[in-house]
Amino acid sequence: MGLAQQKNAARVVIVGGGVAGLEIATALGKQRLPHSASVTLVDADSAHVWKPMLHTIAAGTRDLAQQQTTYLAQATDAHFAFQPGAMSGLDRERQEIILNPIITDDGRELVPARRIRYDKLIIAIGSGANDFGTPGVLEHCYMIDSRRKADDFNQEIRLRMLRSMTDGKTLQVAIVGGGATGVELAAELVQLSESAEAYGALGKAAKFQIVLIESGPRILASFPEEISAATQKRLAALGVTVLLNRKVQAAQADGLVLDGEELIPAGLSVWAAGVKAPAFLSTLGLPTTRGHQLIVNDDLQTADPNIYAVGDCASYTLPGESTPLPPTAQVAHQQARYVIELLPKVLDSTHAYAGKGFAYRDFGALVSLANYDAYGSLGKFGLFNGGLIKGRMAMLSHIWLYRSHQARLYGFWRGGLLWLVDLINSRLRPCIRLD
Repeated sequence: MGLAQQKNAARVVIVGGGVAGLEIATALGKQRLPHSASVTLVDADSAHVWKPMLHTIAAGTRDLAQQQTTYLAQATDAHFAFQPGAMSGLDRERQEIILNPIITDDGRELVPARRIRYDKLIIAIGSGANDFGTPGVLEHCYMIDSRRKADDFNQEIRLRMLRSMTDGKTLQVAIVGGGATGVELAAELVQLSESAEAYGALGKAAKFQIVLIESGPRILASFPEEISAATQKRLAALGVTVLLNRKVQAAQADGLVLDGEELIPAGLSVWAAGVKAPAFLSTLGLPTTRGHQLIVNDDLQTADPNIYAVGDCASYTLPGESTPLPPTAQVAHQQARYVIELLPKVLDSTHAYAGKGFAYRDFGALVSLANYDAYGSLGKFGLFNGGLIKGRMAMLSHIWLYRSHQARLYGFWRGGLLWLVDLINSRLRPCIRLD
């Protein structure tokens, strides 16, 4: 291949190394795009953790080092390039993304602001919790919507547990949001408490109290009512207090103020309610929703045909439906598979190429209550027509989702070896993070 042809090779840039972004970068890098097109992944973090697992990292019931995928190592294995940095803007005329400078904790500038050119841009930057402008949330509440934030919370809760061990006072944790994240975190914290008691860290489990606050009439509102009721009953049996139809008016250093000015005391408050995409997406000159999600068409393209959006930061409404698809890992994965199939054909075509259109299959939803229980609803497809699963079958299904994600990143055999390593470590190492 001549030098001129290499210089004219298309540049595919993927912003965001979450479920969708990393799967796209890995698959496109491994299959080698037409005409020697290059693939570059951009992310502000240095490693990836499967987002549905963040609550286990936050609780310390899983080891972060074992479960994360380092971008540089994955880039080497899958033949794509990795560029660290947080996207802050877009120059559509020059087809360049703008990255913020990389600043150390002590204020030093390691890497100045820079630009990266693209021919095809895929924005897969994910989403975060939505504080809805509630006073005090950003100052006094932890969020666990990223690898770093989950690890920050874990470090803090271990310090608070040490204080509880020495002063004998109850460690109170308030969780706002009765969706899957809040519910699963509550169960993981119960497991953390019981495991710590077994190691002699807390003495009596009664010194660890958890309150789950939901503004709606039931937890797990997107699940069937039967699952919501069963989950709430199970949480109550685990000692978790569930408050329904209660709205948080403000967050304070000593707890949360609910409607009616009632104060829920809490040494640690976690905000796991709502979902919104990064605000800067609404400044790119592309149509967005009120939650800053980029609106995409049937091929997951934005108003700019060279820019795609997938996952939580994208808003796509199926034909004939009135509401967009939910921001879930299931949707992100299916959108990633569509782009992986579509983009090589787009790059190989000498004229505008239109795909067959993204089609979504609802495979149901799962919620895992640590090692205590799990519940799931089956999607309506093929031989399945809805239905519920619970207990060990639901737990195995939840595990299988994660292992399938690992297999897509590492391949079948290496993914299987990682599963084996995790099983061995679970027998040899402490079941919670103690360091």
